[in-house]
Amino acid sequence: MGVQLNSGSAAGHESLESMSLEPLMTRDYERDPAIVYERLRQAHGPVAPVDLLGVPVWLVLGYEESLRVLRDDHVWPKGLENWRARREGRLPADWPLAPSLDVNHVLIQGGEGYRGLKVAWDTALRPFQDPRHPVAKQLKAKITRDADELITLFSQGGRTGWADLSAQFSRPLPLMVASHLLGFPGSQHDDALMDMWRVLDAGPDAGPALERLLATLSELGASKMKEPGDDFPSYLLAAHPGLSVEELSRELMMLLGMTSDHVGILISNTVVEVITGSLPPSASLSAGLIRETMNRVVMQKPPLINFVPRFPVTDMKLGDYTIAAGDPVWVSVGAAHADPEFAAKVCPESTISTRAHLSWGAGPRQCPARELAGGAASIGVSRLFERLSGLELSLPVDQLPWRSSPFMRGLRSLPVRYTLSDAAALPVPAGLAVPAGADSAPADEATVRPRSSLWRYLAGLVRGR
Repeated sequence: MGVQLNSGSAAGHESLESMSLEPLMTRDYERDPAIVYERLRQAHGPVAPVDLLGVPVWLVLGYEESLRVLRDDHVWPKGLENWRARREGRLPADWPLAPSLDVNHVLIQGGEGYRGLKVAWDTALRPFQDPRHPVAKQLKAKITRDADELITLFSQGGRTGWADLSAQFSRPLPLMVASHLLGFPGSQHDDALMDMWRVLDAGPDAGPALERLLATLSELGASKMKEPGDDFPSYLLAAHPGLSVEELSRELMMLLGMTSDHVGILISNTVVEVITGSLPPSASLSAGLIRETMNRVVMQKPPLINFVPRFPVTDMKLGDYTIAAGDPVWVSVGAAHADPEFAAKVCPESTISTRAHLSWGAGPRQCPARELAGGAASIGVSRLFERLSGLELSLPVDQLPWRSSPFMRGLRSLPVRYTLSDAAALPVPAGLAVPAGADSAPADEATVRPRSSLWRYLAGLVRGR
């Protein structure tokens, strides 16, 4: 059940549905969301009514207003059961965001059931996020090895060359990290990761890919119930034994989706910041300052630009409007960071940036995997600049292609020219190399990495460039 709502409309105030709404997802938004945020801010102040793919919602643009909503989970709770229009059957049946929001996992769920699930998540993630824990140390070694393998794969052409770091490094690396967390048996994980990739791209094959992925995750969850291991599904089940296979698969879907897209975008954006920033790479990456560099990056270009909605339990004044109980309120991280009253306090040239960014949320509902995601991105960026002594953009920074969705914003591609350094990589399995006859079967299948769909795809990028 949802929380008790005290009213259905803000008495004496114009209802959200009756307002003249500007569409959020426009060509301007695709090109540069900041243009849209500033236009809305000028017209409405720190909170604006907008049309989100055919559904009226409130978009929070102000930094202080965003903090107010994020920090008070009692007045501004999550939980789709609190959405008045949804409860009354007024959402379009074909609303594009419905499938992603209806997966009722830990980041969307509200009500009393959330608290026990959040505790279980924190417990299950602790071995991976505590740097002193043996499991965290093993994971760090695996991420470093995976990063080295990807770099070795795209740089096979020689000491210098060209690569799309988004497709060949930033996107596959966090998917590989997620496969370690989930504890997939054998080579099953690569096919699941490719399906996750298709789902994130939201192309014509996203629907079938999502069905296959959920089936795979359900199968994985059922196997962990029978034979637990040193992995996230097993730890989550131990901390929350009452989870069903379906419930567990939803949580695994969240971990896989959020970890892969968020971390991948963070890696790419940090690489661009280091290459184009006023500080040399040594200043941005030395003395443990890579996390501070990432803080600057998420301040300017957060991967997650809009959070999932919240719903006030009673009519609430926010900005220049009164928000009716049960109205959907979307906090825009990208807009909050661009709030002039907040942005003026941030010095973009400083090596020690503010940690006041909202990329992981704020208050009691902060992302439970933020340390894990930040650590994985940090390893990926570090290995790139250790293995590559020269790294330059192949396009002017203002011509890099971006992809925007209601939730995420990242680069479609990151074309670079590179020069290999003399830094040594970890040993790479023989099957990783892409010889002239790469499609032929290797001589000894037992000694090489299985030619899964993920590795065939990455190898094809090398052959086709």
